[in-house]
Amino acid sequence: MASVFQTYLQLGFLHICTPHAADHLTFLLALCAPYVLADWRRVLALVTSFTVGHSLTLALATLGLVAFKPAVIEALIPVTIMVTALWNLRGAGRLITRRAPMLAAAPNALALGFGLIHGLGFSNYLRALLGPNSRPVEELLAFNIGVELGQILIVSAILLVGAVLLGSLRVARRDWLLTTSGAALGIATVLLLQQLWP
Repeated sequence: MASVFQTYLQLGFLHICTPHAADHLTFLLALCAPYVLADWRRVLALVTSFTVGHSLTLALATLGLVAFKPAVIEALIPVTIMVTALWNLRGAGRLITRRAPMLAAAPNALALGFGLIHGLGFSNYLRALLGPNSRPVEELLAFNIGVELGQILIVSAILLVGAVLLGSLRVARRDWLLTTSGAALGIATVLLLQQLWP
């Protein structure tokens, strides 16, 4: 029989690695779009910034220390995707250089800020599982680790697909960026419209 930690670890992992998490998956796609496999350190720093943000608000909301309207958060999540995709499209003509800062960079600050919003979105699901009066630290930790493992898997898959297309199929890096960011922007627009007019 699985322990409580294992159960919530699996729930966190499956929450991010499912078609039902289209909003979070699309955000990860937009987040990684400007990068190639050789940039994995930058991507790790970027995803870590996002993780710091969503871990903070996931903990605060699940423990009942912050209150928010779920409908507002569900509408803001597609907006974070749209802003990220537009940021990518704006910089499509400029490749990231090795001299660019890895930690103190605008994309990292963006990921951190948007992580705060996504963490509140994660907390909606976790609080529904736990019940309104529960304040479990172990479950929260396990769920967050599960989400992080899922994110690492998704980001790795995005970078590997990009590597195949850019390397083996000779797709231009700019075309990859424009296609993935454009797709993310389109999906986010649909998600936002579904939230505004259900």
